[in-house]
Amino acid sequence: MARAVVITRPGGPEVLDVADRQVREPGPGEVRIAVRAAAVNPTDIGLRQRGAEGLAPPWVPGMDAAGEIESVGEGVERLRVGDRVMAAVAPRRPEGGAQAELIVVPAASAVPIPEGASLEQAATLPMNGLTAYLGLELLGLSPGATLAVSGGAGLLASYVIPLAKERGLRVIADAKPEDEPLVRGFGADIVVPRGERFPEAVREAAPGGADALFDTALLGRRAFAAIRDGGGYVPVRGWDGSPAERDIQVRPVFVFEVLERTDWLEELRRLASAGRLKLRVAAEFGPEQAAEAHRLMEAGGLRGRALIVF
Repeated sequence: MARAVVITRPGGPEVLDVADRQVREPGPGEVRIAVRAAAVNPTDIGLRQRGAEGLAPPWVPGMDAAGEIESVGEGVERLRVGDRVMAAVAPRRPEGGAQAELIVVPAASAVPIPEGASLEQAATLPMNGLTAYLGLELLGLSPGATLAVSGGAGLLASYVIPLAKERGLRVIADAKPEDEPLVRGFGADIVVPRGERFPEAVREAAPGGADALFDTALLGRRAFAAIRDGGGYVPVRGWDGSPAERDIQVRPVFVFEVLERTDWLEELRRLASAGRLKLRVAAEFGPEQAAEAHRLMEAGGLRGRALIVF
């Protein structure tokens, strides 16, 4: 038995609770992790508000965990008991997500934490790092192309920007004046003001428009003017399937499709170990304080991730 944050029914933060849940042994190709820290992400807000279709409550949220390998299943050789690891976790499954003291995940979804990072810092990386990696893969931009990034000071953008620079891209990102040094520190070549003039400011920096926009701020169609004709657009909360204007190519990111990309997780680990990715913890909460973590997330403006710590 292990404690877990649970969503008792769809609703506001008040529906969050803590419960003891049975945790099974790891099967072939799986590991069981004693979780130290699990990040709170916008996807957890969505799960709390809408529930998980086809699964009865309670639901355990969380897509990022870091802790120690407690046991391994048959055939697992890459990871050993006692290894300090970070893992990407699928919460919409019967046993739930990452915000639990003990979790079972595919070994392919776990890698050692970055060198020099704490378990708490490492818990901010897997899901958002994979989201950034996948979005850039879907865009397939060549070195020298221009990528616009909305929400430049946010955690996801803080991974998108340096990963884009690793690919040789020119990055234009937005920020409030007080966040401009932060965003430049991520590697942005040009920082434009956040707000309604974002598309116009991007076009001033990239005449004709950026080759693509990675929309971490959920600006949607109102930001399409920042993109050149035939350019790319990555939304991070899905897409309604409607056609885009000016032959803009919409590439939605569905990170659950790549939670077992060990090679990508290892690359994220390498870059974080080298200091190329900044791992930012905004606040820490015990599982009984999960509602406060959700309220902090919903208030916006976080420069990092809130964590549930065990």
